[in-house]
Amino acid sequence: MVNLLSDGGKQLLLGNEAIVRGLIEAGIGFASTYPGTPSSEIGNILEKISSEAGLYFEFSTNEKVAMEVSAAAASSGVRSFVFMKHVGLNVAADPMMTLAYAGVRGGMLIMSADDPSAHSSQNEQDNRYYSTLALIPMMEPSTPADAKEMIAEAYRVSEETQLPLLFRTTTRMNHARGVVSFKPAPAPKAKGHFDKDVARFVNIPAYARLNRNILLERYAKAAELSEKSALNYVEGEGDIGIIASGVSYAYVKEFVSGVSILKLGFTNPLPEKKIAEFVRSKKAVIVAEELEPFVEDQVLRICAQNGISVPVYGKRTGHMPRAWEYSPDTLKGIAGLVKVQSFPEPMSAPTMKLPSRPPTLCAGCPHRGMYAAAKRAVGKKDVVYCSDIGCYTLGVQPPFQTADFIICMGGGAGAAGGFATATDQKAIAFMGDSTFFHAGVPPLVNALFNDHHIVMVILDNRTTAMTGHQPNPGTGREFGGITTPPIDIESLVKGVGVKFVKTVNPYDVKLATQTFKEALEFDGVAVIISKCPCPLELKKQKLLVPGRCEVDASKCILCDTCLKTIACPALFKKDGKITPDPVQCIGCGMCASVCPKGAIEVKR
Repeated sequence: MVNLLSDGGKQLLLGNEAIVRGLIEAGIGFASTYPGTPSSEIGNILEKISSEAGLYFEFSTNEKVAMEVSAAAASSGVRSFVFMKHVGLNVAADPMMTLAYAGVRGGMLIMSADDPSAHSSQNEQDNRYYSTLALIPMMEPSTPADAKEMIAEAYRVSEETQLPLLFRTTTRMNHARGVVSFKPAPAPKAKGHFDKDVARFVNIPAYARLNRNILLERYAKAAELSEKSALNYVEGEGDIGIIASGVSYAYVKEFVSGVSILKLGFTNPLPEKKIAEFVRSKKAVIVAEELEPFVEDQVLRICAQNGISVPVYGKRTGHMPRAWEYSPDTLKGIAGLVKVQSFPEPMSAPTMKLPSRPPTLCAGCPHRGMYAAAKRAVGKKDVVYCSDIGCYTLGVQPPFQTADFIICMGGGAGAAGGFATATDQKAIAFMGDSTFFHAGVPPLVNALFNDHHIVMVILDNRTTAMTGHQPNPGTGREFGGITTPPIDIESLVKGVGVKFVKTVNPYDVKLATQTFKEALEFDGVAVIISKCPCPLELKKQKLLVPGRCEVDASKCILCDTCLKTIACPALFKKDGKITPDPVQCIGCGMCASVCPKGAIEVKR
């Protein structure tokens, strides 16, 4: 059993667990986040241990707010940690850019958990560029042990430069496991004092112009620290050199031999003198890094500025891919330049064709009922379905096909207003309860202000389901010694002035369909709140009342309406009969609600 508050020893930790241990050993007093894979486990752990660890932790309404509360703590002398997935940093970039001008008093790390290959994201952007855009230092761990050890040094650098530091991880590092050694942890400092300094912390243009020069001085200090940092080091010997950072270093270390490796952990500002010295001594250099040629382009610049004519191979030469995450197979691209461990030929494909297992909404997921209601109410009307980021993104799949446009958190509601105005099509926006609090309120207000005739469907399943069932303002808070009541979505929506607001139980597909028809006919902004707990959350809390659906074969006419409308994985056709799966079925009754002959009954 993992004990992240242990006094010492060694433990096998997930990368995210190792990061939490690093935070404890660094004595942080404040942490904040909006949950997002691959960073989610960090928040789940901090939720459980924050009281015992003596630090404050919160799930913020969104990443921008998370950045702001942690910035305030760091400006008061408290070591703070704000973390999010890579697209979350887009939301938090606004305060981050000016925070760099003000700087911090206590160390502050901004963790961006990037997702090469877009395992659970809408893109795979390389957030290392945020460090150069904001002019803040950056570090990149390669393994769980590396991450744990690096955090203490990251806080030291942040405090010495008085700048927030970007701590960039990737999915493979966050979710890898490794042996981590524990060191003594100091008592955290959870309270500070904000000493007012208007010229520093109030960046109106007159002060911002002065702080810009101070930022450049601090950034120059960070460059000096990078040159001397023990996180940037050379190992091995050979005429061919490899410059590697992040998880790419682990692949090179394990599968490439006979080379000298410059391992970069402090990757912005780069140690230019150390890089120039390393490259100058080689016949050729290869740069191994995931996604964009962030390091490679700077190596090429350093070579040009220092008159170094050593060839540099990487993404620009086509030896390394620019898209997707790396794997040992990726190194085959440099096999003609260095000795790469040979890989066995892959096993031949099985002769039996295996069925695919695409992600799907769970059995009894209330979103199924709402999508079925939407399709029935819409009929043949020309509508645009605007969806969002969460479980309900899976509405894009047949038979629902209720996702025509998805861009970002809250983006569906904003886009719906655009479609309603720029076309003659009716726009329907789906979003979850956590997403509504994150980024759904502004587009709702915008729709009212600009008279966008849209239907907004808030899928309130009483949790932040996709990222691991974290609490949100609609569920209330009950951890870390703080208890707050839930915010009622219906009251909030009515409070901003929406006239058509109705809450429905999506398990009652007939009533939900009728409500949807009324919303489509309403002349203005209509909001439907689909309120029903996620079955997985109910199981987690041991609140699920067990039940099952049964089919009366004498009434069933095999019309397949239940299969085609709800598409529940707990319901299938076998031997010419509609059959519920007793293992998966929870007795929600959605299939019974759409059966035209009343052939399905719910048993408790």
